[in-house]
Amino acid sequence: MADRGEVARRVFATCRLVGIETVAVYSDVDADAPHVIEADYAVHLPGNTPSATYLQTEALIAAAQRAGANAVHPGIGILAEDPDFASAVVEAGMIWVGPPPATLRTLADKIETKKLVAEAQVPVLPTFTAPDQVPGFPVLIKPAAGTGGHGIRVVRDASTLAEAIASTRREVGGEVFCEPYVGNARHIEVPILADAQGAVVPFGERECSVQRRYQKIIEETPSPAVDAALREDLCRAAIIAVRALGYVGSGAVEFLLDAQGDFWFLELTPTLQADHAVTECVSGYDLVRLQLLVAEGGTVPMPGPPPIRGHAIEVRICAEDPAYAWLPATGTLHRFAVPDIAGWFRPLAQPGLRLDAGVADGSVIGMHHDPMLAKLVAWAPSRQEAARMIASALARTHLHGVVSNRDLLVRVLRHHAFRAGDLDTGFLDRHPEVFAPLLSSVDAVRLSCLAAALAGAAARRAAAPVLNSLPSGWRNVPSGSQTAVYDGPTGPVEVGYRMNRRGDLAGWWVRAVDPEELDLAGLGQAPVAGEHPAVVVVSADSDRVVLNVQGIRMAVHVHRVGDVSYVDSPEGSVALRQISRFPLPAPEAVESSLIAPLPGAVRRILVVPGQRVRAGELLLTLEAMKLEHPVHAPSAGVVSSVPVQPGAEVDTGELLAVLDPE
Repeated sequence: MADRGEVARRVFATCRLVGIETVAVYSDVDADAPHVIEADYAVHLPGNTPSATYLQTEALIAAAQRAGANAVHPGIGILAEDPDFASAVVEAGMIWVGPPPATLRTLADKIETKKLVAEAQVPVLPTFTAPDQVPGFPVLIKPAAGTGGHGIRVVRDASTLAEAIASTRREVGGEVFCEPYVGNARHIEVPILADAQGAVVPFGERECSVQRRYQKIIEETPSPAVDAALREDLCRAAIIAVRALGYVGSGAVEFLLDAQGDFWFLELTPTLQADHAVTECVSGYDLVRLQLLVAEGGTVPMPGPPPIRGHAIEVRICAEDPAYAWLPATGTLHRFAVPDIAGWFRPLAQPGLRLDAGVADGSVIGMHHDPMLAKLVAWAPSRQEAARMIASALARTHLHGVVSNRDLLVRVLRHHAFRAGDLDTGFLDRHPEVFAPLLSSVDAVRLSCLAAALAGAAARRAAAPVLNSLPSGWRNVPSGSQTAVYDGPTGPVEVGYRMNRRGDLAGWWVRAVDPEELDLAGLGQAPVAGEHPAVVVVSADSDRVVLNVQGIRMAVHVHRVGDVSYVDSPEGSVALRQISRFPLPAPEAVESSLIAPLPGAVRRILVVPGQRVRAGELLLTLEAMKLEHPVHAPSAGVVSSVPVQPGAEVDTGELLAVLDPE
């Protein structure tokens, strides 16, 4: 359930095809989740947090037995890699859909895994377990257990190595190791399927180099950097590694590939993998069906690697803000509509778009799961067609209610370097321009503001008990203006427009206003100069406004929820919160107070009242969406109070600590 039930829905789709009944488990907060609705049966696990529900082995085994299940699919999260959970499933007499528990135990120790693979003559980077063993820099510090990029950091000189190792150990709660840092490298993985009879089949390779926080956000197959000869070498190395580790089931062997074509084994991920959909598109095989087949003791049904058909690209749509250090976002997903979808959760019969999502309109995006909302896949005859198809669909997607990485994904897909296949794991660092919102031009933002105001007026007119047949903005005095004030992407703006007696738009403007002067003084008066170019309003309804701008007609969709208007145009999307002309006074924040930047659970508190701290010192951490978020001291001072306790759940803006600055 790390993925909000998306993989459960994916597994259920195949189970329905092959005649297997399904059982879902759900926590208190997931009672209405789509995967619960789609399952044949569902069992409640009391509680909210994953640690109290989805990670409780005894509760999960009891739920499976109560429902009469004879097999357990662990998804792609922590449980899929947990040897103790796998053993518990087997000991309970059920089929474990995954590799043997003994193999999982080996894979849980990355140092031992690398040793076994190296002994099988697969290229592996050197491993150093102590600071005095490191011969040169830069190096990567990695946790010896765990996945998902958590705890990985780069160290570039010897002076900071010992402290960085100690800090990483504290962060991950276990042992760590170092290996040489390979710059300008690609992250390539080879998906495999292995049966208990010793057959191993690779499914080409996947390019996973566009990453943030060492986690993939765009994947594709085949890789633009891998030719037939290199593909054969990678697949051969993957087969050797799988056999050296005694692996059975579906998984992926991950490699680091440098610009010279040299590659090194990183790890074997023992799960279906979140990016399996691109492999299904180009191979034509249902990997979940094959996974179930092998788990039942069957053999791999193909003699060798299937041929690659066309090109597939996948993006991970996540509830997070790339512009603010990828801060996870929570809230209600008021609308999630992706256009032109050809299929859901299963291999496509022909090129098109596929959507695998664990959310729907009205889903509450809470803090207990991964930020990922959905995976969108484009399959086309060529890479350029796939990139163009998926970028266009993303740009036209209506995604309302939570901040997302949608705009960044579109900009990456349309970037000349991505289109040229010039990728490595540092792509986002080298191209900061992709962090700009799609709706970035001043004129486009102004037109969106105008559309929001016109749609709002149309909605009020439609709801009016009398005189609702009058045209929007009609006044006895034609010089009078309609105005609205919105909190936009760059701060508060006033939108004003005038209508003539025929109901046509006679003039309009959008101007920034001082947040301290929103007491109506001077608002509603047209600027002396600076009215914008003439726009013809073709039609204006409460949810759709059609404008003719200098001879070009464009439709703008407006979805209003409360005081927020979500505006989608061909130029991009923007959320505009209407500011009341008579706002209630907001409570003043305590000076020097540190507040929660997002909803989460307090994980660690490292200070006590009366303690003197330095600027930048770590005070406490919040855990949200499977990530730990630090809260640092903004300046030197003395901790006055810490009104929270470890384990407490806090909301955005809630007081965490008070620091009296020196």
